Order: sequence, then C-alpha cells, then structure tokens
Amino acid sequence: MRGGEPTPGEQAERIRAFLAFEMPRQVHEVLTGELRELRPALPRARWVRPEGIHLTVKFLGESPPDDLEELVAELVGRLDAAPTVRVSLGGSGFFPSPRRPRVAWVGGRAEGAERVVAVVEEAASGRGWEAERRSWSPHLTVARLRDPWPPSAVEQFLDWGGKLAFEPFVCSELVLFSSRLQPGGAVYTPLRRLQLAGGGQRDD
Repeated sequence: MRGGEPTPGEQAERIRAFLAFEMPRQVHEVLTGELRELRPALPRARWVRPEGIHLTVKFLGESPPDDLEELVAELVGRLDAAPTVRVSLGGSGFFPSPRRPRVAWVGGRAEGAERVVAVVEEAASGRGWEAERRSWSPHLTVARLRDPWPPSAVEQFLDWGGKLAFEPFVCSELVLFSSRLQPGGAVYTPLRRLQLAGGGQRDD
C-alpha cells in the first residue's frame, strides 16, 4: 500500500484500484464458455467471475483518489507514445507451480507490453507504490484453489489450456479499474482509459 497507515477517514476515501488490459468481447465470451464447460470436471475451486477476468498489469491497492489522478496524468503523457499490444492467448498453468497449485491461470504472449509495463512501473514506483519483485508475464487468473488439486486434475487443466487457440487481438488502451469487494465477489468499474500509440484519455 502506498504511504503509511491511513486513518479511518482516509481509508474510507481510498479506492482499491488496478491497471489492466481488456479482452475483446468475442474472445472473452469464448474463454468464459470454455471455462464453464471445464469447471464441472475439476475439483472445487473459487472461480473468477467472467467480468473479473483481465490482463492485470499492476495492482495499486487501496489508494487515495488524488494520488490515482496524479498517476493517471503522468501515464497519459507517457503512454501515448507506447505501442499497441498484440495479445495471443494460449496455454495454462498454476502459481506458484503445478506441484503446489494455488492459483490457476490462462497464459499467452503480449507483444509490445514490455514498454507499457516499464512505463507503469517507473511512474508508480516514483510516486510511492511498491515496485514489483517479479517480472510481468501475461496471464488471466481464472481460479483460486481452496485445497490443492490432485495431480490428475492439474494435468487435466494443463491439457485443456494447451488446446486453447484464439485469434490474436490488439489492445490499444490500458484501463484503470476500481475494485469494490462485495459478499458475492469483487465489482470492477473502469475509471479511466489510457490510450496507447498517440491516443488520449477519457473518463467512463
């Protein structure tokens, strides 16, 4: 979390936020359909709701609105020269590893994302957000495992991911989302859309 411990009043004003790429609707619908068919064949897990599946670039945590506005203003001035990102989804895996599966994900490649990620990291760390310890890799978190799956289920998920094939798509904007935790799961709301490759910024 940025800065020191907030007071109760400051905490109430903070926004739980993150920056992410969105998938085209058609790709999103196909992926969620594939997951819907797969779920009954696997052990119990906490599956991410369809609207919560994004290519997260950086989780910003509970942040003051003014700090987010300042970060956005800096990113607008730097991302409009960054290239668009070409994404090819495919493959699957687990964090921290298939031998210790806790988070299930769908992977892929994101050509051009390195520049965007570097700009975001430099701007965010320069304004007090904690720098990422690991290098960024494109992945969509699809499930969090309450209990580790047996090897047969892990292998089934990996085989399923290996057969995924999507047409590449282009991301021309980075989206700042808010995340409100609700009893039924997090509710995500786009707050700003930061255009890449000569674009601008608009509110939602």
